[in-house]
Amino acid sequence: MKQIKLFDPAIGNNEKKVVNKILKSGFWASGSGTGYVQKFEEKFNDYIGSKSCVAVNSGTAALHLALNLENVKNKEVILPSLSFVSTAHAILYNGGKPIFVDVNPETLCIDPEEIEKAITKKTSVILPVHFGGMACDMSKISKISKEHNITIIEDAAHAVGTKSLNKKIGRHGKYVCFSFHPVKNLAMPNGGAITINEEKFLHSTNFLKSMRWCGISNRKGTKYDITNLGWNFYMNELSAGIGIEQLKKLDKNNIKRKNIAKRYSEELDIETKMKFQKDCSYHIFWIQVKNREQFMIKMKEEEIETGIHYLPIHKMSFYKKFSKKLQITEDVAKKIVSLPIHPNLSEKDITRIIKSVNKFM
Repeated sequence: MKQIKLFDPAIGNNEKKVVNKILKSGFWASGSGTGYVQKFEEKFNDYIGSKSCVAVNSGTAALHLALNLENVKNKEVILPSLSFVSTAHAILYNGGKPIFVDVNPETLCIDPEEIEKAITKKTSVILPVHFGGMACDMSKISKISKEHNITIIEDAAHAVGTKSLNKKIGRHGKYVCFSFHPVKNLAMPNGGAITINEEKFLHSTNFLKSMRWCGISNRKGTKYDITNLGWNFYMNELSAGIGIEQLKKLDKNNIKRKNIAKRYSEELDIETKMKFQKDCSYHIFWIQVKNREQFMIKMKEEEIETGIHYLPIHKMSFYKKFSKKLQITEDVAKKIVSLPIHPNLSEKDITRIIKSVNKFM
């Protein structure tokens, strides 16, 4: 019996051709952001409809740089605990304090009402996570942001192609951070990007490009200056080349993900599951089961890979000093399971997954 993978990047000959071309060129890295990196930035910016885009080597790097621009040192950043640890790590990298709040049980995105309750005089940034590709309630979050004069930096690691308020995610917050990884909707060996959406903040583009490459600026030929302490966060040419090819078929692959999600939503005999929403990009599809360990073992016996996204950050040993009771997050974290969802799944695979899940409920 063939194993059904939880994630599986959809690649073809074009990705192989561009990788071979880059390998033969000998030009594999581009700290200054020329070549394929620059082309990727332009094409991704056009796809999102943002004002500017800066490519980096990971979603973690994107969050790190965006928060660095806001100078969150000794300030508070509000975020959900139900996320990958990078969302919180990036705050600590910059000397900020993570303030974890609960999620909406329907979407598992950050709850705007909980954001409102958590705001203090020290609150500097609201950091919503578009969980699983489902858009946060940006209308309410934007309203809170304006009322309290607090910056929004979005974690859109799951949300390439997701829409909110009739716009693609990437056009709302001051800075929006993306992640490109082999398991993501837009797959690369590694990569990330920051999109900028307001004219008055476009000056940040050159600063970000300097900071992603060790603070190098004023480069003229072989001469350059260091104006700030930066990081080694630039995207490589191989990732950018693959990313350009992946971008060409992103919408088509996201439609495949939506079709899978629609079948799951309609055919899974389980009460608590991810809802179908036409504007969601479905990086993951989650269900909640009571006997999770036993369920995952049975699915493994059926050669169907499952996962857990995520174990709550505030329950990790390192983050216990920031911990508080988050009832919904903690309840969800005991039961949540991710099912396979990617463009390589056949209708036969999807049927097999649905039948297996229903059999073990």
